[in-house]
Amino acid sequence: MSTPRFENKTVIVTGAGSGIGRAAALKFAQEGANVGLFELDPERAESVWGELEAIRPGSGLICVVDVSDPEAMEEAYRQVNEQFGGLDAVFANAGINGAKGPIEHMGLAEFQKTIDVNLGGMFLSVKLAIPYMKQNGGGSIVITSSVNGNTRFSSIGMSPYSTSKAGQVAFAKMAALELARYGIRVNTICPGAITTNIDETTEENELMHEIAIPLAFPRGGDHPLAGRHGLPDEVADLAVFLSSAESRHITGTSITVDGGESLLF
Repeated sequence: MSTPRFENKTVIVTGAGSGIGRAAALKFAQEGANVGLFELDPERAESVWGELEAIRPGSGLICVVDVSDPEAMEEAYRQVNEQFGGLDAVFANAGINGAKGPIEHMGLAEFQKTIDVNLGGMFLSVKLAIPYMKQNGGGSIVITSSVNGNTRFSSIGMSPYSTSKAGQVAFAKMAALELARYGIRVNTICPGAITTNIDETTEENELMHEIAIPLAFPRGGDHPLAGRHGLPDEVADLAVFLSSAESRHITGTSITVDGGESLLF
């Protein structure tokens, strides 16, 4: 029987309460990892923690935290280190769809909220990992970005989201080069349409009709490979691989997981 890939290792997963984050947290635990569950919703965090307990008792630590809050994030990282000792990988997955509507009628605060959570939360997730990973002699950081803002631009009205996702890819490449000397790898995953709860975080403006584009785009279910939206597990598998020693020579890259969806645009 092979040794679990993350035996005696510690991983932080942000947005761990549902969707891709939940799927990844469970896979990390199945591979022997201790997992810091960073989640804004306490009930979702408790649910995932219970699932981790069934896999391996004592393998999960709940941190109810807003990833855009610097002090709360710093404390959460400290708790993970105190509980498990060290830090080997971070899956910076938390994010929101945020404001959706015409740029003309969008307030700066609406735009900034999406940036604060998606870019600010990612920045803190990376920044706070560095000292722990340097002490550990290296580590892996994986960021959930998106095809939106990187390979496709047809999600009309989602300029804040797409901007934040493009920024994540650029930041990851800069971080990968800067942190390579410490043995810290940084990569991004760009999912297409995945069946998750993220639509609950969309704040759609009533004037969306003003920016309807008079062109026919493929429908959301038109995926060449499987004819369906992706599943959280199909993204989580890649996150686990990029966090493991199997990807030890991969850094600064961005991998699309969309069943060929973005090839249609």
